[in-house]
Amino acid sequence: MSHGDTTARLWLVRHPKPDVPPGHCYGASDVPIVDAHLEELLGLLPLRLPRHAPVYSSPLTRCLRLARGLEAAGFAAPRVDARLREMDFGHWEGGTWSEVPRDQIDAWRDDIVRYVPPGGESLAAVAERGTAFVETLPPHGDVIVVTHAGIIQVLTRSLRGLALSGFGATKFDYGEVVVLTRGADGWALGER
Repeated sequence: MSHGDTTARLWLVRHPKPDVPPGHCYGASDVPIVDAHLEELLGLLPLRLPRHAPVYSSPLTRCLRLARGLEAAGFAAPRVDARLREMDFGHWEGGTWSEVPRDQIDAWRDDIVRYVPPGGESLAAVAERGTAFVETLPPHGDVIVVTHAGIIQVLTRSLRGLALSGFGATKFDYGEVVVLTRGADGWALGER
C-alpha cells in the first residue's frame, strides 16, 4: 500500500480440507486436515497474500497449521484469536448431520440467525464475536485472517450490511481467499 492509503483489506483464508467422513458435523471440534491439501495451499497462497500483513488465526488446528505454514514461508507469526473459531454446534458436534433430530434441524432452518443448537451457539453470536474481532484491527492496511467458512460467511454479510438470514447462500471452498476491502463507502467484497 502506498503512504496515505486509507483502505483496509481483510484477506480471509479458509482452512485446508478436513480429514473427516462426509456428512460429519465438526464446527468447533478440533479435527485433522488432509496434509496433501495443506502442502498444496502452502505452495499457492504465498504468491497471493500480502507478505507484510499481520496474520491472525483461529485456535483450531485446521487453521493454525496453515497459519504456521505461512510463517515458515516468511509471513508474520500468527496471532491466535478465539473469536475466529468456527460456530459451536454443541451436542451436534462429532456426529453426522443425519443424526441430528429433525425437529432441531427444522427449528434451525426456521430461525438460522437466533436458533441455538443444544449446548452450542447461535449464528448471531458468531457474527457478534467476528465483528468484535474486526473492530480491534487497525483502521488501515492489510490483515490476513486464517479462519472458517462460518466466520467468512458472517463477516462477508455483516460488514457489508447484509442480513445474516442469507447465511450459506455463497459457498467458500477449502483454502479459498476472500478479500473484503473497506473504503470511504464501507466494506466491499473483492473478486474471488
